[in-house]
Amino acid sequence: MKNFSVIILSIIVISMIQNVSGQSDNAGKKIQMELIVTDEQKIILFASFAIAVIGLFVYLARDIILRKKTLYDSKEFDSKNDKTYEKYHSDWSDDYEDLGNRKNTKEDKEFRITSQNSSLPNYYKILEIPQNATHDEIKKQYRKLAKKIHPDKNKGEKSEEIMVQINKAYEILSNEELRKKYDTYLNKD
Repeated sequence: MKNFSVIILSIIVISMIQNVSGQSDNAGKKIQMELIVTDEQKIILFASFAIAVIGLFVYLARDIILRKKTLYDSKEFDSKNDKTYEKYHSDWSDDYEDLGNRKNTKEDKEFRITSQNSSLPNYYKILEIPQNATHDEIKKQYRKLAKKIHPDKNKGEKSEEIMVQINKAYEILSNEELRKKYDTYLNKD
């Protein structure tokens, strides 16, 4: 979009330079004060300004044009009439995804790289829980291990490293989305 606006601005500047240079005399002694614009130049100027205005409108409306349509947009709801939906779902929220962006997160990349290196840690073994453990069981076991291994209570040499692993395991396994992604990469092995 920036390239498009730069091209339009350069066309406008070039056309202005041509008009100014066309009014000066070759010797540079005398400048014509009368502006002579032919019909072809008028058409070119009008077309370039029309393209610039259209380009400006398209640039300003890019979010509306590229917005992913939701189920709410396609149906008629009463909340559309009294604008209650707009109060809680503004354009500033993440209701839509930008075109060209993949949904690969930092965790996806980390899981993919570690699974390729076959160094993906087994967070279930770190937390000492079965793979079908519930959220409450994970939380309970995390708290138990955190109390037991916390560096303030346990002055062991590797207690900080173990605590970091426990925190990472809890962070992944307590989040449902991350747990599903982790399970898919763990089961690939």
